[in-house]
Amino acid sequence: MPVIRSGRRLARAAGLSIVLATLPLGPLPALAREMPETAAGQAARKPNVVILATGGTIAGAGADAANSATYQAAKVPVDKLIAAVPAIGNVANVRGEQVFQIASESFTDAQLVQLAKRVSALLKQDDVDGVVVTHGTDTLEETALFLDLVVKSDKPIVVVGSMRPSTALSADGALNLLDAVTVAGSKEAVGKGVMVTMNDQIQAGRDVTKRVNVVPSAFSSQWGPLGMVVEGKTYFFRSSVKRHGKSSEFDIDQIDSLPLVAIVYGSGNMFPGAYTAAVEAGAKAIVNAGTGNGSVAGYLVDTLKDLRSKGTLIVRSSRVGDGIVLRNAEQPDDKYDWVVAHDLNPQKAKILTAVALTKTNDTKELQRIFWEY
Repeated sequence: MPVIRSGRRLARAAGLSIVLATLPLGPLPALAREMPETAAGQAARKPNVVILATGGTIAGAGADAANSATYQAAKVPVDKLIAAVPAIGNVANVRGEQVFQIASESFTDAQLVQLAKRVSALLKQDDVDGVVVTHGTDTLEETALFLDLVVKSDKPIVVVGSMRPSTALSADGALNLLDAVTVAGSKEAVGKGVMVTMNDQIQAGRDVTKRVNVVPSAFSSQWGPLGMVVEGKTYFFRSSVKRHGKSSEFDIDQIDSLPLVAIVYGSGNMFPGAYTAAVEAGAKAIVNAGTGNGSVAGYLVDTLKDLRSKGTLIVRSSRVGDGIVLRNAEQPDDKYDWVVAHDLNPQKAKILTAVALTKTNDTKELQRIFWEY
């Protein structure tokens, strides 16, 4: 029986010579280099994701498992949110911070600024690869756009919520959160701008809006999703062409507060007092959520012209869910020195107007900003 000799030690078992060799110093043999990584090595290569919790339905609890729309928001702390999704540990090294614990309809501009500053600070750290923000769905789209505009980083930022509390039979928060962490740790998500993961889809934070108030498929965009998350893998199909992240001219590190911007909702039989009251309350700009193509009723035109002549900025948006407000089509915007919101809905137009006003109040510059963002 042949004996294979290598190194200093030999062993025989069942007639087969097994080498227990003392390996020479120097580079590892090819076989050793191809051996599977240890568990510690694999963990070290997982992305590091920070979850910033702000409350909302994803942290809500109902009185009964049958309650999918009746519950109290902002009850579950971030550590319990993470613990409820053990699979998160398989895709990223995760830690959580409780920034706020509120329902998102109570978000203020001051809290938007505070949140964005924390996101910006975290993404500057070498040991943070991405950030997830858990958020109530009522104003989730506004926060997503705000972060998209002011956080100057290409690292993934994902805003996530749920339409049903964790106590409901059909709770969607756990999978949404797992998908959010998956996207935040994905190399394919770098440079894609702020994203929203809901209902297996990856939506652009700039485009997405809440269209239904009681189903998990509540969020969508007229331009379609960026991609999907399927069984823990991200699939991207498009990217946003609008400025965001590192390409943005806005920087949260230079912003400490936002000017007040008001929205006046268009309908039949409106009255001028809604606009003048907003200005009296301190609004620097008014977003007219007009009917159709951002229409302004004939009996309101003089009021808006007067407000503009006294310094208040007028932005024409539309209450219609989809489409684009065309400049000089419904009203002579050039003549009146008004701005159009392009494809942004009123609530997103409000966010962009407020951010833009931290740099300029020139209407030509504001219009350029609406075209580019």
